[in-house]
Amino acid sequence: MASVHKRTWSGQDGRERVRWVAAYKDQHGRRHNKGFKARKDAKAFLVLTMGEVARGTHSPESTSITVYEAAQLWLKRGELERSTLRQHKNHVDHHILPLIGSVKLARLSTPVVQLFRDKLLETRSRALARKILASLKSIIGEAMRRGLVAQNTATPVGIDSKKRGEGKLVVGVDVPSKEEISLLVDRAQGRRRPFFVTAVYTGMRASELRGLSWDAVDFEHKVIHVRQRADAWGAIGDPKSAAGDRVIPMTPGVFNVLREWRLACPKGPLGLVFPNGNGRVESHANIADRGFAPLQRALGLVDEQGRPRYGLPSLRHFFASWAIEQGFTPKRLQVLPGHSSIQMTFDVYGHLFADMEDSHAKFAAGEAAILAAGKVVAA
Repeated sequence: MASVHKRTWSGQDGRERVRWVAAYKDQHGRRHNKGFKARKDAKAFLVLTMGEVARGTHSPESTSITVYEAAQLWLKRGELERSTLRQHKNHVDHHILPLIGSVKLARLSTPVVQLFRDKLLETRSRALARKILASLKSIIGEAMRRGLVAQNTATPVGIDSKKRGEGKLVVGVDVPSKEEISLLVDRAQGRRRPFFVTAVYTGMRASELRGLSWDAVDFEHKVIHVRQRADAWGAIGDPKSAAGDRVIPMTPGVFNVLREWRLACPKGPLGLVFPNGNGRVESHANIADRGFAPLQRALGLVDEQGRPRYGLPSLRHFFASWAIEQGFTPKRLQVLPGHSSIQMTFDVYGHLFADMEDSHAKFAAGEAAILAAGKVVAA
C-alpha cells in the first residue's frame, strides 16, 4: 500500500528535522522509500510513481545506474566490428558522457532526452547528432534487456535526416557530372583504373571493393557477388547489412577491364581483386589520398582552396544518379547499392527521380484524356 508519512529526528545541533517519506511497492513487489522536504512533493511523486507502477514502467531511483554506467555495459556486449565499437565509444566518451552521462536512468525522462537532442543539434552536425541519439536509444534498450530500466524514454525523440530543402545531392558539388566521370575513367592509370571503373559502374562501397575477391566475380554470367567487405584495419567481414549481400550486373566496360586486370593483378592469400602491391588488403587512405586525390588535381577538379572536389562516396552517388537516368525503379535502385530500406533510397535520391519525370507531358496527356472522355459523353 502506498503512503506518505512524516519522519522526525534531532540533528547534532539539537534542532528537530522533518522529512516526508513516500513509501510504495514497485511492479515487482519490492518496497521503496523516497524522502522529500515538503508533504506536497511526496504526494505528487507518489501519484506519478503509482501510475508508472500500474503501467509497469517504473524504475526506482535508489537502484538505478547512470547513463554512463549503462553505456559501459552496452559497449561490452560483444560481437561488434572494431570500427563500429570505436565509433560507439566515441559517441559515449565525447558526446553522451559530457551532456547526459551522470543522469540516472530512472530520471531520464523523454523531455530530458529531448533537451539532450537539442543540445546536440546546436553544436554537432545533423548527421552526427542522429547517430549519437541512436546510440543513446540502443544503450537504454540494452539496459531494458538487463532489467535495469523499465522503459526506453528516448524512443519518442527523433532527428529528421535533413531539414526541408537541405541535403539534396547536387551534380558538380556532391556528384561528378558525366563529363567529369569520363575524364576520371579515361585518365586513371595502372591498378587505379580498374578500381575506379568498377566503382563508377557498380555503385559498390569502397570497403566492398577493397574486400572483393576474384571468386566473387562471375565472368560467365557477367555479375559480381557482394559477399564481404574490408574494415578500416583490413579485416575481412560480412557486408554492412543483410541488404549488402547482393548481385550486381557488370557493364561491358567493367567486364573488359576486370578480365584484363586479372592477368596483372598482384597475387595474395585472399585472392583480392584490388589488393595492394603485396596482394593484401589495400587501405582506404591509399586509394583516396594516393589515387583519387592526385587524379582530381591533375584534371583540375578542385575547390577554391585547391582541395579535391570529390570523395570516394561521390562515385557511388554518381552510379545511383546514372541508374535513375537509365530508368531503374526505386526498388531496384535500393537493391543495387545495398540500401537497408527503400526509405534510405528516397531520402538520398528521391529528388533525382522527380527530376527525371516529364511532368508537363504527363499533365498534358492526362488533361487530354479527360477532355476526350467529355466529348464522348456529349456525343
